[in-house]
This record gives sequence, structure tokens and C-alpha cells, in this order.
Amino acid sequence: MQPYKPTYLPRQIEALNFLNTDSIVEQLLYGGAAGGGKTKFGCMWQIQRRLKYAGTRSLIGRSKLDTLKKTTLNTFFETAEEFGLIANKHYTFNGQSNVIKFFNGSEIVLKDLFAYPSDVNFNSLGSLEITDYFIDECSEVTQKAVSIVHSRCRFKLNEFNLIPKGFLSCNPAKGWLYNEFYIKNNRNELPSHRAFVQALPQDNPFLPVAYIESLRRLPEYDRKRLLEGNWEFDDDSDKLFSTDNLLRMFRNELIEGKKYITADIARFGKDRTIICVWNGLTIIEVIELNRAALDEVVNKIRLMCQQYSILLQDVVCDEDGVGGGVVDFLKCRGFVNGSKPKQPQYQNLKSECYYKLAQYVEENRLTILVNGRKEQIVKELEMIKRHRADVEGKLMVTPKDVIKNREGISPDVADAIMMRMYFELNPSYGQYVVG
Repeated sequence: MQPYKPTYLPRQIEALNFLNTDSIVEQLLYGGAAGGGKTKFGCMWQIQRRLKYAGTRSLIGRSKLDTLKKTTLNTFFETAEEFGLIANKHYTFNGQSNVIKFFNGSEIVLKDLFAYPSDVNFNSLGSLEITDYFIDECSEVTQKAVSIVHSRCRFKLNEFNLIPKGFLSCNPAKGWLYNEFYIKNNRNELPSHRAFVQALPQDNPFLPVAYIESLRRLPEYDRKRLLEGNWEFDDDSDKLFSTDNLLRMFRNELIEGKKYITADIARFGKDRTIICVWNGLTIIEVIELNRAALDEVVNKIRLMCQQYSILLQDVVCDEDGVGGGVVDFLKCRGFVNGSKPKQPQYQNLKSECYYKLAQYVEENRLTILVNGRKEQIVKELEMIKRHRADVEGKLMVTPKDVIKNREGISPDVADAIMMRMYFELNPSYGQYVVG
């Protein structure tokens, strides 16, 4: 086998320095646009590592194994051939076990990293121990999945004096990678164990001119992302709320009205409980309780009722999960997300309330005095999108668990704000009812 010296693009050289020589960086995000050589580079790095460190093991993952085998794996085979590796001589691939084995004892395990409801803790990874990993199109994978994969990096590290290394590739997309890598890199807040390299089609001189032209002909949203590498460009087609409309809610104006409390209760007592206090259609206070016990939540809401002279009939709490216990103790109103809507064109009450909220925001009828949460509130409401219509063609919003998997955070504050519309849909409770 003749030694192969690959030609690296400038951005790839930058990435390679982080992956091979840097003694601090453990995780690199390489992303920015289509045609930047992300998948090709990931395969090159993996092959080099397996050849250099005999007997080591890595993971190549993607959201769905089937997609990985149709895309990333084909790039791997092409790259292996360029390295002079001959299938069934220098390496073998077992399509049943999904393992690539090299002649020197190294191996690569191909893994499905989709967040299946039946395996939310990724027990499918079992007791797997790896030296490093490459996750392709990482924006389709949850932050939790990546964290668990990274935690498996301990195989033969001491033997070769290595540290855990993970290579993540993606195209620009709003989600946890945007929050954890792109934004923090721009703000110079990226932790020392992480790095970000932006790759663009213009950085790859080997791309056919026709390919670049095809990117230029894409719809604006896709063109901005895939050709220009624009992480900030938003597709408004499925969004319920425009950024401009959300931003104008934050103002120092108060029209006095009836007071309400809306509360999104942390499911099963985990994560955040959010309590919003309203004066008419103005949010005057937002309280966040982390991992609070049921009695703590109940006592806090009672205290807020006393402080603002709010009747329990003007309090609504998410009744799913632990929230049901809060409703039972307080004797307040319960909000069941999947319950029957008031109007038949909606799939459930939650969807109807979000559409009503979007109407109110567009009409500039909501005000938020809590400017300290401006960025958080805008971000969460921007995550709420129209979902595919169900089999009956009814209007829906994207389910909360889907958003959490996609974005890496749960829209708890957004849900607490949405529940204010419960009173607007009930003429006997709301002061500003619109038919």
C-alpha cells in the first residue's frame, strides 16, 4: 500500500490542527454551507486516525443509520480508495453489525443517533468505548446524544497519550449547535474545549461551477444557508411569530386590566417551572423555579396570588404530568395541551391558543415589561412553528418534545405565555375576548 498524502483545503487545515495537535480542544464543529468538504474531511480524518493508532475504535454517527449508509458511508468508501485502501484486503465492512474493521485491528462503528422515545437515554450505545467520533449532519442529532457519545471516549487514550476528540459537521441551522457553538464563538464565549470552523463552498476550489450555480438557483432561505453560510437567516414560512413583532412587545407601557397567573409546570418535577403574572395583556413578572417540588410550586403560586390579589379562578396551570397535582392542590384551572379546542379547525387546545397568541402579537396587543428575559422569550417563541397538518387537515404547532430534540431547549416560557390565551378563548374568563 502506497502512502497517500491528501491535499487539504485551508479551512480543513485549520480544523485538522484542532483535531490532531491541539491538546485542549475536544470537540470541533465544522459547518457553514454545502460543498465545504465537511463529510469528505471527516472521513479523511477518521481513516488517518485508524491507520495511525492501531487497535483503536471510533464511531461515525448520523440521525438515521439508513441515511448514513446511503451518504456518509459512500463518501468513506471513495475516500478509502483515494488512500489506496482496498476493500476486503485493508479493511472490511460488515453490513449486519455495521462495523468497519482495518487490517491493523482498528475499527469504526456506524451508529443511529436518533432520539427514539423508546430509548431517550441512548441505551443502544450500551457499554461502547471509543477513541474518537465523527457525527455527520449533527444539526439533526440532539445535544444529549452527542454528550453521551462524547462520554464514551476513553478507549486506548492513555496508550497513545490522546484526549477525547469529536468532529461535528452541519449546515447552518437554528438549534443547539447555533446556541452552543456559533453564538458563543461570535461572542468569544466558546469554552476552551470547543472550537468552531466555518466552511463555505467558495473555500473549495474543486467544486464544479455547475454545483455553485445550482446553489444560486435555490429559494432564498436555502441559498442564504447553503451558499452563503448565513446562520442568522430565518425561514418565515412555518414560523408563527416574526422577530420584529416579538421585539416590539418589550416596552414600558401598561394598560391596567384584570390580573391572571399562567404557569407551565415542569413535567415530572424536572427542568423548569415558569410562572407568568399578567396585568391585562401585559406580563409584569416571570418567575422561574428549577427542579422545584410540587409543594414549592403550590406555595409560590399562592404567594403570588396574595401579592397581586389574584383569584384562583384566574390562575391556569399546565395539567400534564406534575401539573395535575398543582391543579388539585390549588383548585385552579387546568390546561390540558391535547384537550379539545374551542374551534374545530385546530388539532388541540394548545395549537388553538398558540394561533390566537400569534394573532395578538401581530396586532401588537401584548406587552412585556420583563426586559431581562427578552432574548430568552424571543428565542423560545421563534421556535414555535406550524406543524404538518394531521390526517384530518387540522392546524397544529410542533410538539414540545420535537422542539426540545431539535433545538436543545424546551420552550417552557413560551408555553406559559401561550396559556394566557386560555382566558381569551373563554368569554366568561377573559376581558379581551375576540371572536
